[in-house]
Amino acid sequence: MGTGAITQYIDVAQLALYLFWLFFFSLVWYLHRENKREGYPLMDSHNPKYRPQGFPAVPAPKTFILPHGQGIRMAPRQGVDEQYDLKAEQINPAPGFPLHPTGNPMLDGVGPAAYAIRPEKPDLTHEGEPRIVPLRVATDWHVDTRDPDPRGHSVYGVDDEVGGTVTDLWVDRAEPFVRYLEIDASGRRVLMPMTMARVSGNGDVFVKSVCGKHFAEAPGTANPDVITLQEEDKVAAYFGGGTLYALAERTEPLL
Repeated sequence: MGTGAITQYIDVAQLALYLFWLFFFSLVWYLHRENKREGYPLMDSHNPKYRPQGFPAVPAPKTFILPHGQGIRMAPRQGVDEQYDLKAEQINPAPGFPLHPTGNPMLDGVGPAAYAIRPEKPDLTHEGEPRIVPLRVATDWHVDTRDPDPRGHSVYGVDDEVGGTVTDLWVDRAEPFVRYLEIDASGRRVLMPMTMARVSGNGDVFVKSVCGKHFAEAPGTANPDVITLQEEDKVAAYFGGGTLYALAERTEPLL
């Protein structure tokens, strides 16, 4: 028997290899199981009572304590079917066929306009203050004099029609970044993601995802100075959905 041999057929190196295989398999199994804390069990549109889980099964709920006294959150949330009223139907009743909107596709939660169910609470900073607020609240913030200030300027849609006028900028207190443009659209105050806008040198704003008429129908906020996590998802979904649904020709195949 050689050095390190436990028996005539097994030595320390071989045993270490088997232990590594066992550890690696256990790690992959654990990570795949933990990955199912959000989005599982799955939902079957044809049989709502059937909840696919796959292998390994969905883990037992874990409790997370939220900061700043916001309560607790369970993951996964067993027995809770959080789903918005989906105004869409399959183009064919067979499983796997895509959904087609039955109402306003930019608000119906389909395709690029889909959004997640999130808490009706704002995202907070480490100090417990609302993270995303307008400049009228974050008075210690300002637009750099070297950058164009879009406030008071018009917003143009992809059809070159005016959709409204910028009234304020919403900044992220945790980062030096403008998150949303506040727009007065036909008397309604709506928000639009800054990342989907292009500000010209004179301050005018140009948007390619929606037409001018669509700004007035964009989701609003319940609080004029605060945006909740759920409202953020809806705003992003609306303007993201416009990249497909704002113009009829966008939904047609290229060839």
